[in-house]
Formats: sequence, C-alpha cells, structure tokens
Amino acid sequence: MCKKYDEYPVYNGELGYTFSPASSKFRLWAPTAEKVYLHLVKNGNSTEIEMEKAEGGTWFKEVEGNIKNSLYTYKILRNGKIVETVDPYAKALTANGTHGVVVDLRDTNPAGWEKDTKPFFENPVDAIIYELHVRDFSIHKESGIKNKGKYLAFTENGTRYGEIKTGLDHLVELGITHLHLLPIQDFASVDETTGGYNWGYDPYHYFVPEGSYSQNPSDPVARIREVKEMILSLHKAGIRVILDVVYNHTYTTGDSILDKVEPGYFYRLKKDGTYSNGSGCGNETASERPMMKKLMIDSLKYWVKEYHVDGFRFDLMGLHDVNTMKEIEEELHKQDPTLLLYGEPWTAGETVLPPEKQFTKGAQKGTRIAVFNDNFRNAIKGLPDDASCGFATGAKNKESEIMKGVVGSIEYSNEIKDFTQTPQETINYVSCHDNLTLWDKIAKSRPKESEENRILMDKLSNMIILTSQGIPFLHAGEEFLRTKKGNNNSYNAGDEINQLEWPRKSKYIEVFEYYKGLIRLRKEHPAFRMRSPEEIRSKLSFIKSPKNTVAFLLKEHANQDPWKKILVIYNPTKSFAEVQLPQGEWKVVVDNKNAGISPIEKGDWILMEHSIKIPPICGMVLFSEI
Repeated sequence: MCKKYDEYPVYNGELGYTFSPASSKFRLWAPTAEKVYLHLVKNGNSTEIEMEKAEGGTWFKEVEGNIKNSLYTYKILRNGKIVETVDPYAKALTANGTHGVVVDLRDTNPAGWEKDTKPFFENPVDAIIYELHVRDFSIHKESGIKNKGKYLAFTENGTRYGEIKTGLDHLVELGITHLHLLPIQDFASVDETTGGYNWGYDPYHYFVPEGSYSQNPSDPVARIREVKEMILSLHKAGIRVILDVVYNHTYTTGDSILDKVEPGYFYRLKKDGTYSNGSGCGNETASERPMMKKLMIDSLKYWVKEYHVDGFRFDLMGLHDVNTMKEIEEELHKQDPTLLLYGEPWTAGETVLPPEKQFTKGAQKGTRIAVFNDNFRNAIKGLPDDASCGFATGAKNKESEIMKGVVGSIEYSNEIKDFTQTPQETINYVSCHDNLTLWDKIAKSRPKESEENRILMDKLSNMIILTSQGIPFLHAGEEFLRTKKGNNNSYNAGDEINQLEWPRKSKYIEVFEYYKGLIRLRKEHPAFRMRSPEEIRSKLSFIKSPKNTVAFLLKEHANQDPWKKILVIYNPTKSFAEVQLPQGEWKVVVDNKNAGISPIEKGDWILMEHSIKIPPICGMVLFSEI
C-alpha cells in the first residue's frame, strides 16, 4: 500500500446529499482538491456554488430552498485543472449516469412498500438459491411476459407458454427461496437509451439501479420505483432477493468517478504506479483503505434499508481483504441478521494484496459468510469448460470428493474434511452464469452418450447438490436443460444465446418436475439442512456401497426430521449397483425418473427385503419410519 494514502484524512459521517423541501445538504470526500464547486441544473438553469472545506477531507454545502429533481455534478480543482464528476454517493441518476439527481426518495415508493414483509427465513442452510439475469428471464418471444427484459417482468402473474407457467409463477412453482440477480447496480457497458446486452460486471455507480432494465431510463425516479416494485412482488410471492455486487473493480480507471474524486486512492497500485489487475478487468479496488471500505459498507447498507434487499453475492471476493469482509458481515448482520452473504473465494489474476489478507477459501471460517464450493462442482461434473468428466458423468475414484461435499465440507473425519467450519459456509453448485451450462458441459464431456443418459447425468448432478449439507445453488434454466449453444462466456453474447427458452420447459417438463420434487423434498425434510458440524457427524453416516458409488444414512430424526431414517444413494455407473439396506421398512421417494416426498410404487430399481438394486446413472432417496 502506498504510504501517502495511509495519511489521508478519514470521514465517518454521511456523504452524498440529504434532501428536504427546505434545504439540501451536499458533502463530498476529496481531500487533495484545492476547490470544489457544486454544479446544479434546475429547470434548465445552471448554477455553480463554491463548497466549503470541512472536516475529514470533505467539502460541504447546504443549498436553501426546494431543489427536488435538480441535476448535479461536482467540479474539482486540482493541480490547476478542473475535473467534473458525478457524486459516487448519488442516489438517483440521469440516463447513462451523466448527472446525479436530487430526488425525494419517498416519491420512489410503490403502493404498499411500507408494509413490505420479508418472507420467513431462519437459517442460511434453509436457502435454495436460483441465479438469474434480469433480461434473460423474460426477453424470449414466447415468455408470455409483457415487460420483456425489465424489472417489472417480475411483477406479472399468470404468464404462460401454452399450458406451462413462465416468469414469476414458474419461480413459485419450482419452490426456490432466494432469487440471486446478476448485477443491477448501475453498470457502464450498455447504453441505457438504446439498449444492449451485458451481464453487468462493469460497475459505474454503486447506489443506483441499472437503467437499461427500466421502462424509462430517462426518468430518475422510475428505475428506483420499478426495482422496489420487483422486490415487493417477489416478497409477496415468498421469494427473497439477493444482489450480485461487484466492488472488486470499476469499468474504467483515470476517468472513473472514483479516480476523478481522489486520483489513485480507491485502487491498488503496483510499485511502478500502474494499476494492479487481480480482477482481470484492468484494475482492482483497495478495499483495505478506509474510504473504499466505507463506500462498500455504506452502499450495501443502503440497498438493505432503501430497497429491502435480502442478501449479497460478492464477485471475486478473494480481492477483498479479510478485515473488510468481516466488518461488512458484522455491519450487515447488525442491520438484518437474516441476510445471506456469500461470494467467490478467488481472484481472477495476480494481485498486490498479500495472500494472507485475501478472502479466499478457508478465510470464511466462523464469519457467517459462505463461499462457492468449486471443489464439489469439479468433483461432480469435471472442470467447467473442458471435456473432463466428474463423478456424475462417469469419472472413476471420485467417492471421497463427493463425500466431502455431502457433509458440507466440514471436518467430518480424518479422511473426510475440507475447508468449512460449519455447513452454512459452503455454496454447493454444479453450474452458474460463468462457464458452460450444465447441459452443455455434459454434452462436451460425453458427446457419444444418448440424450436419455445425458438427462440422467444432469438429474444426478443436481440431485447430489440438493441432498447434500450446505446451501444449494441453481443456475436459472438448469431445470429445463438450459443451453447456451456451447458458449462458455456469454457476458455480451446477447439474447439469442442467453435468454431463457421457455419452450424447453414444455419439452423437458419431466426434468422440471424432477427438480421441483427435489426442492420440495429438501424444504420439507430438515435432515438435509443440518446446522452444525456436531449434528452432521452424529446423524449422518456413510454406508458400504459398490466402488464408484456413494451411500449414506440420515438417522434418528436428524434435525427433527419427520422421517426417522433417510437413505441416499448415488450410482453414476453404467451398471446396476446393489446396496445392503439398514434395518427398517424402506420406501422410495426419489429415483431416476421421479422425485418428491410421496412413495414411488415401482421403477427401474429392485427393492428386496435386505437390499436394493439401483439402476445405472441414478440417485435414490428412501425413508423408513422404524
């Protein structure tokens, strides 16, 4: 860290503006500025007001009178040059973020906002997360949704493709608890006035929603109100909302808002003065510096308070220093103990942040922050983009890696242990927006397999996820075999590649019903959601099964489950696998065709008095009441 930045003053109060009809107060942190002018535009009339140097490296001005809906920027004099910038703490913006806007946030509240109630949620392991891009959700011509590609798509009920449910009704039917939205903080890569496509991992403003998903990007109030309408609608439907947040880098440097306000301060620099690039995007932010940390915490808390957000997923969380992440967790859970926090425990490149300070896998222990479990992902399906196979697609000798994931990656025994302290610290997944979709990965790994077998591999993959301890995470469209036509990095590939193709739900309705059944099983049976390592060690035991298969028993009404015993078996092989049954009267609720909580009378399996023969490429769940 550059020593001079350590010496910069720190301000702990409120930044940005506070509005009232009588007056509005503006405060900007820019300690090396020589002068700062507030540039106001009201009703087409432009005014420049010199601000006063204030405490903690800030500049302050109170403007008398009602200036609601005025546009504003700051003009900063530094080294004899004037630089104009938008307020990093702006709460509303014009189209494409060229100006901050003074709004009365009460005007942005939709009807019923004050009575918004978060869906009940007790423990992180009770979550079933569904990751989705706002535009992908509704843009397909057959989605049956009017507000295609917009926030308001999430407010529509009764949408259909033929007989099948789409949109919000689909999410409710599937049974997820949390909707994880790819970035909706304002990003720079899409022209909000003409439209376009991007995932949004190119942040511009941290306090304001992206305008391209709004019906009217030129109305500063509209995008705010529409996001609130979306969240209100999802809450009413029983679904909590998680935002994917990108604090590890900005879209550009030099001309970025942060660099204009205080050059260099908000970024990590190498010894030669160039930007460190651990993000792979040309720069990385300096989370360890007090005013960058403050920007992160202030904006996160703002999204919780103003937008009623229920959690955050941190992009490239490994680039954030451990102390900052711990402080974020403490501050956010003080505000709302039920918030779900998780992120990627890695970087995308070399960083100047020392390894011991990076929030990578293992650093999350005891923090109430979860991390993506790529160990489990790779064990199930192989490496994300190549032709390698995993346990579910026919690779041999993967049992121990699968067992680690099954127990929530805790220290279960001398042989079975991984990186977590508690099961709530692992996000279990087989695919996400990055890399090949699960269906495309299976096609690449097993190109000569029949579609029938590839479907069985797909089902088994997420059957493992949804019957393991920890927090399960699904990529949108997996439930109807989503394909991106082999594109493994579709961040700007447009609608044709990225859109959810709702006709696939109709075509693969049996796959959808299978996922839906697994989700219901998990939600209604807490044995799959044990909360402590002690309970997992005492109530989950692995039982003997043939090579390249895994079987385990959940016993003694684990986590107060209504079923006394639950037996789970994974057979990814091409042969029948026979497993000896523990004592009990066993009934099947999950096999290779059906999943749920009701006994299945018959299937491809053979249930005998003391054993069961499991068909090829099949996951099974049985229960016994005695």
